[in-house]
Amino acid sequence: MVSPSTQEAFPSRSNTEQAGDVVISVRGLTKVFKDFWGRPKAKAVNNVDFEVKRGEVFGLLGPNGSGKSTTIKMLLGLLYPTKGHIEVFGHSPRHVATKSRIGYLPEESYLYKYLDSKETLDFFGNLFNLNTPERRKRADQLIEMVGLNNARSRQVGEFSKGMQRRIGLAQALINDPDLVILDEPTAGLDPIGCREIKDLIVALAKRGKTIILSSHLLSDVEDVCDRVVIYYGGRIQAQGTLQDLLVEPDVTRITSPVLKRETMDKVLNTIRSEIKDGSVTIDNPTQNLESYFLGVVAKARASEESTSGALAGKVADYLKGTAEEQSSSRDKVLDRLTQVEGKQATRLQVEAPAEKVDHGKLDQLTQDSSEAFHSPGIENATASKADLDAANDKLSSLLDSEANKGLDGSGEKND
Repeated sequence: MVSPSTQEAFPSRSNTEQAGDVVISVRGLTKVFKDFWGRPKAKAVNNVDFEVKRGEVFGLLGPNGSGKSTTIKMLLGLLYPTKGHIEVFGHSPRHVATKSRIGYLPEESYLYKYLDSKETLDFFGNLFNLNTPERRKRADQLIEMVGLNNARSRQVGEFSKGMQRRIGLAQALINDPDLVILDEPTAGLDPIGCREIKDLIVALAKRGKTIILSSHLLSDVEDVCDRVVIYYGGRIQAQGTLQDLLVEPDVTRITSPVLKRETMDKVLNTIRSEIKDGSVTIDNPTQNLESYFLGVVAKARASEESTSGALAGKVADYLKGTAEEQSSSRDKVLDRLTQVEGKQATRLQVEAPAEKVDHGKLDQLTQDSSEAFHSPGIENATASKADLDAANDKLSSLLDSEANKGLDGSGEKND
C-alpha cells in the first residue's frame, strides 16, 4: 500500500507530466541468466535501448524466446538487470510508488479461483489502498466494461480462458494506472472481444495513458500501436513508427471508384508507357475477415438476437477523461437531490427541536416508580399468586390418589 506522504512525493501525471514526456527510458539493458555455479547460461536481453513516451501505444514484437517477457519483468521491477539502466516515471521500477502507477496483465492470469469477479477486483483494489465505496464503484464499472455482468457471481476458477483474460484486464485497470503493460491481452478472446480490447487500448491512449503491448497477433499490433520494436536473439533488430517501417517507397497504389472499361484502358496505357520494368495489377479491394465478421455480428445485434455470451458494456467512468467524470458525477448529484427534495421538506415541517430535559420531573418519576413497587396492588397480586399455588397443590394430590387407586385395582385382577 502507498502512504499519503509517498503519493505526494510522486505527483500524478495531471500536475507534472505533459503529452510527449518520456515515461520509460531504457539504456544498455542486459540480462544474463546463470546456472547454479554462476556460469552464464543464456543472454536473454543484450544491450537494448529504447524510450516510451506518454500517450503512446508501444509494441514489443519478436518470436518466442527473443527477450520480450524478460524485458517486461525488468520494467516491472520483478527482475534485476545484469547491466544497464531503467527509469519508469523518472524513478526506479522497484520503488513502491512507481509500482502503484502501473497496471499489468500477464500472459497467464494468476487469479484466486475461489473468488468471484467482484471479490477479485475488491481484493486487488484493497492492495492499492482504495476505500470501500471507490472499490465497489470501480468493480461494478469494470465488470460491466469487460462483459462479465452475467457471470459476476461465478467463481473465477469456473471461467473459460477468454473470460479469465477479461477479468484479468479489469484487475490491471482497478488502480487507474498511468502505465498499462499488456502481455498477449487478446489471447483466448473471440473476435468481438479482440475488437473491444483494441478499442479500449486506443481510448486509454487518448486519455494520456501509456500502453506497452506484447503480442504475437501482428494484426492487433498494426491496428493500435504507434511505435514498435522487433526483438530477435535478445537484441532489437528494428524499431520505429509503423508508417516508417511498413511503407514501400518503390510501390505506388492508386485508389478510385469503379471506372468504365474504356477509361481503365486509357489509364493502364498511360501507366505502362511510364514503366520500363515491372507489372501493373488492377483488382477490386477486399475487406479483411475481422471486418466482415464484426459486420455480421453488428447486424445480428441490430435485429435483437439474444445471446448468453460475454458482451462488453461502456467504459468505466473513472477511466474516462476528467471532464466526463465531473459531468457524470454532477448529473448523479442532481438526480439524487431531486429525488430526496420532497422528503427533506416534509421532514423539516414535522420535526421539532428537542426540549430541554427537566431533571426535577425525572427525579419525581423515579420516586413514583419506587413507591408503586410497594403499593397494595402489588401485595394483592402476590397474595393471589400464593392462593393459586395452593390450589395447584391440592389438585396434584387428588390426581395422585386417583392414580394409586387404579394401581390397587389392577393388582387384584392380576391375582
